[in-house]
Amino acid sequence: MPQAFYRLFLLLCTCGPALLFAQPDRWQQRVGYVMDIDFDAAAHQYAGTQRLTYHNNSPDTLDRVFYHLYFNAFQPGSQMDLRNLTLPDADDRVNDRISKLTPAEIGYLRVKTLEQDGQALTYNEAETILEVTLAEPILPGDSTVFTMSWDAQVPLQIRRSGRDNAEGIDYSMAQWYPKLAEYDYQGWHANPYIGREFYGVWGDFDVTINIDSKYVVGGTGYLQNPEEIGYGYAPDPTERPTRLSYHFVAPNVHDFVWAADPDYAHDTLRRSDGTTLNFFYQPGEETTENWRALPPIMDSAFAYINAHYGPYPYKQYSFIQGGDGGMEYPMATLITGQRSMTSLVGVSVHELMHTWYQMLMGTNESLYAWMDEGFTSWASNEVMNQLRGEGLLPGEVAENPHERTYESLRGFRSTGLQEPLSTHADHFATNAAYGVASYTNGAVFLEQLRYIIGEEAFACTLKRYYHDWRFKHPNPNDFIRVAEKCSGLELDWYREYWINGTNYADYAVADVVDVDSSGIQTRIELQRLGRMPMPLEVTVTLKDSTEQYYYIAPQILRGEKPRPAYATNWTVLPDWGWTAPNYFFTLDLDQRAIQSVRLNARGRMYDDDPANDRWE
Repeated sequence: MPQAFYRLFLLLCTCGPALLFAQPDRWQQRVGYVMDIDFDAAAHQYAGTQRLTYHNNSPDTLDRVFYHLYFNAFQPGSQMDLRNLTLPDADDRVNDRISKLTPAEIGYLRVKTLEQDGQALTYNEAETILEVTLAEPILPGDSTVFTMSWDAQVPLQIRRSGRDNAEGIDYSMAQWYPKLAEYDYQGWHANPYIGREFYGVWGDFDVTINIDSKYVVGGTGYLQNPEEIGYGYAPDPTERPTRLSYHFVAPNVHDFVWAADPDYAHDTLRRSDGTTLNFFYQPGEETTENWRALPPIMDSAFAYINAHYGPYPYKQYSFIQGGDGGMEYPMATLITGQRSMTSLVGVSVHELMHTWYQMLMGTNESLYAWMDEGFTSWASNEVMNQLRGEGLLPGEVAENPHERTYESLRGFRSTGLQEPLSTHADHFATNAAYGVASYTNGAVFLEQLRYIIGEEAFACTLKRYYHDWRFKHPNPNDFIRVAEKCSGLELDWYREYWINGTNYADYAVADVVDVDSSGIQTRIELQRLGRMPMPLEVTVTLKDSTEQYYYIAPQILRGEKPRPAYATNWTVLPDWGWTAPNYFFTLDLDQRAIQSVRLNARGRMYDDDPANDRWE
């Protein structure tokens, strides 16, 4: 054995066991924020201080860090501005509005001082990213303390954050502070902000907001001094000080939002499990009646969500009128409030569901927006259908509340604009492609998974996903592995086809013929026209209205789902190897006794062309 090869052999033998046990589970970083801001409402500006304790739980030595400075996006010529000026279908809420902001209307976050354990740091402001060179590297397992002061101006409300929104809410304070970028097993995620998604480090927040006492403030976290603020005490306004300090504490979250308006009404509902629901809204003809009717409906929504997707782990949740539509944050949401009752419930349910799919299962939204928006959209359809069933919303209970989602995906695919779900959220060629991939495709992914593995395994998947991955950063493989454990089936092919490409399933009933002249057997021929393999349910309806179900699994599934409750006559046929374009099976029936042969009769499998799914 050559000497060089022998040394390499010894090195591999020595390192092998260590590599085998290096990371039994993924590490994740940890932060602790203590922030104090002094807010000048007359100037729409504030000064802030931040003490950030950063725990490096990675196996890597870090010699630099990055902060997000989101407000800097709201300036003419920014990357967000240019992105919306050049997109073929720019967001109507943005368009060219950033390019027209005056110096008094722009947003900014300007770092004044930054130290690491008392040592001044060198840093560079690259628009919405602060690039920081460390004075001392942070070793694996070590922690360090960053102290910072900054000045900020709140932009005119354009996208999510800002002042003076279209409904007259003074301040929607999202993405308002210098936020440390996430470092995970894939490295740093210091993406410039162009208006899409977020990703944050799990940690604890201690935030004090000093503001004019005319303002009512709501947001993330537990208010530590309600008696000073007047929540629930209704103090004499003439005795209120000119300024108040709202002190919030939020444990184990990855962001912090707040909003302020002098005209907020504040209603509360205490759930039977002790959770307090807060409702902050501006009273008026277009809001008061619906917002006052909202608490009991959301109480019912919470009960259903807790039972099906995992219990809400915090003590409070706030629905806050503000922002530019609906946007999710830990323990709170900002939603526009001048809506019909159904619309108000719909946006409230959707943003609340984000508590589970992003605020608890903290995926990297930029890489996996469909795990955030898509899962939330799927669950929202389920919850809204449940509320209709309880008589809390008008409308009939749908047998398939996701039918329109499938139709929407099918229609968009005909435009030729679809892009894979693996595309980074910031890099889709059109807003439409991003929206369909993240909301529509993600929702179909879940509902189709339910079709593939069956009801019991699917319910297990959602609950085990919550149990195994709450307060972590799951990726697509983490989710599909949960589904594999619950179902006992192999599902990597499903993840790969649905996420990495745009070639989906299309099956057809090619022919139904007598085997011979005896008329005692019928052969059914199926064709796989699309590239994606899928398990098939073939419904044979006889002329006496009897239905028989025949189930064909793709061989790569390595098993089959249990008989569903709706299929009383259920026959499992031999597997279909995915490379074979055709599949044949024979029935001991005269062809003349058959009324129809139909694929995917319940519509839970996505199929590009349903027109060829049926033989009469």
